Amino acid sequence: MDVTALDTLRETLRGEVVGPQDGDAYDDARAVYNAMIDRRPAAVARCADVTDVRAALRFARENELDIAVRGGGHSGGGLCVADDALTVDLSRMRWVRVDPEARTAQVGGGSQLGDLDHEAHGFGLATPAGVMSTTGVGGLTLGGGHGYLTRAHGLTIDNLLAADVVLADGSLVTASADEHPELFWALRGGGGNFGVVTSFTYRLHPVDTVGLGVTVWDPEHIGDVLRWYREFLPSAPPELYGFFATLVIAPEPPFPEELYGRKMCGVVWCYSGKADDVRLAEVFAPVNAPARPAFHFATPIPYPAQQAMFDHLIPKGLQWYWRGDFFDRIADESIDVHATYLENIPTELSTMHLYPVDGAAHQAGPMDTAWAYRDAVWSGVIGGISPDPADAERIRQWCVEYWEELHPHSMGGAYVNFLGAGESEERVKATYRGHYDRLALIKRTYDPDNVFHHTQNIAPAPEG
Repeated sequence: MDVTALDTLRETLRGEVVGPQDGDAYDDARAVYNAMIDRRPAAVARCADVTDVRAALRFARENELDIAVRGGGHSGGGLCVADDALTVDLSRMRWVRVDPEARTAQVGGGSQLGDLDHEAHGFGLATPAGVMSTTGVGGLTLGGGHGYLTRAHGLTIDNLLAADVVLADGSLVTASADEHPELFWALRGGGGNFGVVTSFTYRLHPVDTVGLGVTVWDPEHIGDVLRWYREFLPSAPPELYGFFATLVIAPEPPFPEELYGRKMCGVVWCYSGKADDVRLAEVFAPVNAPARPAFHFATPIPYPAQQAMFDHLIPKGLQWYWRGDFFDRIADESIDVHATYLENIPTELSTMHLYPVDGAAHQAGPMDTAWAYRDAVWSGVIGGISPDPADAERIRQWCVEYWEELHPHSMGGAYVNFLGAGESEERVKATYRGHYDRLALIKRTYDPDNVFHHTQNIAPAPEG
């Protein structure tokens, strides 16, 4: 970018504009959660408000720049930064306003889940959204959003009431059930294809102290555990959530030292019912059914603390490679795949998770939102993770080979937020199933020039 042009943008915005000539500040501004992503945008516009967002989009149009949009910067594929593009960075727009009587929260587009969790918890409230407090609200919500409260209260999009959106032409609209309903339908699962969402309004639920549980079994029990888990959890009360994981035990409490560094399979639980010690003992008694756990731990904990429990283990700046799929069952043949790749897990942080997306998430109809897999029971993700750049190819290969063996046992598509960089149009269409054509028509209405294409892109439907 011409320095003079950037100076013009700086004079226009209340927020900060960072370009390649700004050295370390530029490297910091372009860095995202996944350190495997190393892209050099023309500039990063750290917008302070809606007016800044509109001005940044106008500047991009006038200077014929591509646009990428960054909320929390958690995108595994690094879709929030692109070479030679203008990154519209919302990270300065971190704010939450809770209405405790209406049980709603309005949240700035650059907020992280921890911001929402903290403010809502002050009123004994929460909404289902993710399993890490550092995840960006925007990307998670636009992809659909699932988390610890999903079985009890649905997907994040099932609790979205409205969104303020700056469109490609710079106009600001509010999308809800009553205003721009087709856009509202598309925002609930269609990703960042339709505009820059500067605020979200959510429905909140009474959630305060929850029951955290962690159960791990020796790897030779993975078959018995998965066969038990696939029957037990879908029949359990919706207040009980548990995601299955293959993992290497972290060298820290609550795990005993003799388990440090060992490969295990396990379940991380969240019980959002009455979470006293007596009740938790009853809730988690079934964990002894498939095999004796190598370790089990349960305790009442504030909901924001459960949301933040993994933040320090996988901070910003690690090497990441991930792939995902939806599953309506855990096939016997897939259990053998999980066992093989647990044995060959490449690094201490690499993992595989199966997140439940049943319970209340199944109460919405298949056409109610752009989320196309209301019949899915689990949203799976394989994550190759390491702090060492030298491991990049090793974790990528493990992840790809694992996914290729597991994919035939899937439903064919994936949670859009678990797609990686460079996914094919065929893969994106599989993710949206029969909703794709409707999304493409909505795209033609709200972004006919495909300005927002640094996404898992839905191309505008052709005219006629």
